Amino acid sequence: MTRPFRTAAVLGAGTIGLSWTALFAAYGLTVRVSDPREDLAEAVADALKQYTPHLAARGLDVTGLADRVHLAADVSGAVRDADVVQESGPERVEFKKDLFATLACQAPAHALLLSSSSAIPSTAFTGDLAAGDAARVLIGHPFNPPHLVPLVEVVPGERTGEDAVRAAVDFYTSVGRTPVVEREEIPGFVGNRLQNALSREAAYLVERGVVTPEDLDKIMTNSLGLRWATVGPFLGAHLGGGPGGYRHLVEHIGRSMRQTVPGPGTPSQTEDQQERLIEAVEKAYGSATYSELTETRDRRQLAVLAALDSAAKEEN
Repeated sequence: MTRPFRTAAVLGAGTIGLSWTALFAAYGLTVRVSDPREDLAEAVADALKQYTPHLAARGLDVTGLADRVHLAADVSGAVRDADVVQESGPERVEFKKDLFATLACQAPAHALLLSSSSAIPSTAFTGDLAAGDAARVLIGHPFNPPHLVPLVEVVPGERTGEDAVRAAVDFYTSVGRTPVVEREEIPGFVGNRLQNALSREAAYLVERGVVTPEDLDKIMTNSLGLRWATVGPFLGAHLGGGPGGYRHLVEHIGRSMRQTVPGPGTPSQTEDQQERLIEAVEKAYGSATYSELTETRDRRQLAVLAALDSAAKEEN
């Protein structure tokens, strides 16, 4: 690694921040958590209790996990000796401007300053920082929940230094994540743009009455979701072209697909149609609680990760 990471500050104890907290502690870091919520102690305790079995299932030693997590009275207390800061606060530019100005003053000069922002690029909130401080700020966008889903989109801003990019990749790798560096601050980054494109088409198909929400989910989990979990869209397409690979797919199969399959549809923007879509999803999944649904999701994600780990070991 380019530098050691021993202490992490997590700013924001919502769903993402609590998941980061458990993950960092499971990898042996001392974690200080700050959030103005009145139930911070209870929220942290509940999250550690909920996530500890997940982390243990991934082969991590969770002995003394809670002992490595400390509550901070404020931002200053959380970051005072941090090697890395992971901000997971509200998606508001002004909030992040104020917070990162504070971090520039109060976090150690060597600390890496990361934001979990899912859409706001760091350039949008670092313009007023000194060059040296802006150089250590960048996006580390996870997918929910980050203690399970490996991807972290590492997105440097216009003033981010290459040392910080390398350090971010090293840090996320050291806590078992899969960091991918994206070299343009495109709105929504890559993961959310792909998700949004698929979500728009899914909404369009349900609105048209082609399929119900639950059956569309069955189609995804029993075909594309299964395939993409193992090879991704481009390798999947390359294999779809047979021995001729991606070239054959594009030049032959792709041509016929373009002629017979139209481009993505546009879901309705009317309130009535949106309400019908919401009601259809609620009819499909509203009988289960949020906790029940997330428990099922996480159990299945753990099973997929375990299977992929096993396959990777056999391949190596």
